[in-house]
Amino acid sequence: MTTTPQKKNAPQDLPFEKAVTRLEEIAANMDSGRLGLDEMIRAFEEGQNLVKHCYSKLNDVEKKIELLVKNEDGTTSTTPFIPVPE
Repeated sequence: MTTTPQKKNAPQDLPFEKAVTRLEEIAANMDSGRLGLDEMIRAFEEGQNLVKHCYSKLNDVEKKIELLVKNEDGTTSTTPFIPVPE
């Protein structure tokens, strides 16, 4: 039985901010024109995984956000955040 080795620093292990920083590094490397085709493909795949990870993190946070609402009687309460579809 063969197993694929676990990638070091897999996206699910990265905090959101570090994932975004890594995405910026990947974009800069790809824009530099110094990468060969195989390196570009690996960088693109890594970037895609990081983008998915970031979207997942943002969706998780969005589910947790609550809005503070001022009621007609002057009291305040919270209500779940419902994003407006684009």
